[in-house]
Amino acid sequence: MVIVFVLVGLAVLAAFGALHWYAWRRLVRDTTSGPGLARRSGTVLFVAGPLLMFGAVASERAGAPFWLQQVLAWPGFLWMALSLYLLLALLAGEVLRPLARWALTRRGAAAGQPSAAEDGAAVAGAPAAVGTGARDVTVGSAPRRGVPEGAGAEPGARAAGLADPPSDGRSDGSTPSAEPGAPGGSTRDAAGVTGPSRRLFVSRVVGGAAAAAAVGTVGYGTYGVLRGPAVKRVTVPLAKLPRSAHGFRIAVVSDIHLGPVLGRGFAQKVVDTVNSTQPDLIAVVGDLVDGSVKDLGPAAAPLAGLRARHGAFFVTGNHEYFSGAEQWVGQVRELGIHPLENARTELAGFDLAGVNDVQGENEGQGPDFGRALGDRDTSRACVLLAHQPVQIHEAVRHGVDLQLSGHTHGGQLWPGNLIADAANPTLAGLERYGDTQLYVSRGAGAWGPPTRVGAPSDITVVELASRQA
Repeated sequence: MVIVFVLVGLAVLAAFGALHWYAWRRLVRDTTSGPGLARRSGTVLFVAGPLLMFGAVASERAGAPFWLQQVLAWPGFLWMALSLYLLLALLAGEVLRPLARWALTRRGAAAGQPSAAEDGAAVAGAPAAVGTGARDVTVGSAPRRGVPEGAGAEPGARAAGLADPPSDGRSDGSTPSAEPGAPGGSTRDAAGVTGPSRRLFVSRVVGGAAAAAAVGTVGYGTYGVLRGPAVKRVTVPLAKLPRSAHGFRIAVVSDIHLGPVLGRGFAQKVVDTVNSTQPDLIAVVGDLVDGSVKDLGPAAAPLAGLRARHGAFFVTGNHEYFSGAEQWVGQVRELGIHPLENARTELAGFDLAGVNDVQGENEGQGPDFGRALGDRDTSRACVLLAHQPVQIHEAVRHGVDLQLSGHTHGGQLWPGNLIADAANPTLAGLERYGDTQLYVSRGAGAWGPPTRVGAPSDITVVELASRQA
């Protein structure tokens, strides 16, 4: 089994390296005419970026000093997002690249100019005749009138680029199409003027467009996270809900992911947004933090300011078990938030229950639906807090009316939604499973890159509706 994991790990690293080499080749090697500062700088970027990314992930999981996590997190996690969209943009550019070269070739042909492949032949055979008073000089293999056999060109002709080129071993004296030292980079036209080849020009245009698209996408997605989650409102009718509880509002907050990137300021934005909705109850459904109480206790302190008529409740997510779940349960209790560890509380109109995340099974603290729901009055409506949507199947078996979850982030980074959708029964939004409804929030924060593309963050106000009303 260990050998299998090692082989899989090596295969993943090889694929990762190959994709980065492809991106380096298209963005650095193919857009530079030869060794120089630009190519060296690009190479350093494509080596440092992956190293910082692995360093950011490893330092967080290993519990490295928090200052080191913060130093590595921003560049490392942003490179994770940027490299993804660079790769996608470059793959799209592979379709545009031959079209661009074809368009340039056709345009050059319409203007009577040689193609990039024909540049050398055009230079060698073009009779660029220039009048110089009493003499006529022709560059190339054509005979030169008025100039003695074997004589050199006029100094003025040399200055104008019309003198015989240095021999490169050709018996006919023709001029090579590319400048020495810049293969595929520069060509000489019929007047002796050098410039970038069409291949290099297309590489720079496509590479520049891909880089601009990737940077713009990541920049906008990061801005969307840092400005804070938007408020989403959903009405959920429950058959067993009494008329007295009609219009009860639950603010669902998931996946805040306080850590080395999103800190105290972000927590305050979440608190202000939740309080602005004036909910009757607040449900924090897991993945509150990515780090220890020692490192992130001050960042979580603003959560003490959450305000709701019936209080705030919390269940663990998988990331709490990477961060010390027992300590965090105690910490949220000190902040005035009520943990529901496989437990239930009775409110006027319905039961509110909560179960631990499935990740807790590794520590003997997994979900226990029997303990949370086994002895309840099934004639009452029941709302369950459970971090992962996959827990819906147990909720159906225990007669839950509504499960509130997070975990998926809505995919966070497109096209990651395709993977998240395949791994979860519901990616985001409200769906029905038998007599049980499941609502999945996209979450308030972000894990890894502080970036969202195609999956905006949200805090959802779920309004319960009584069919009796």
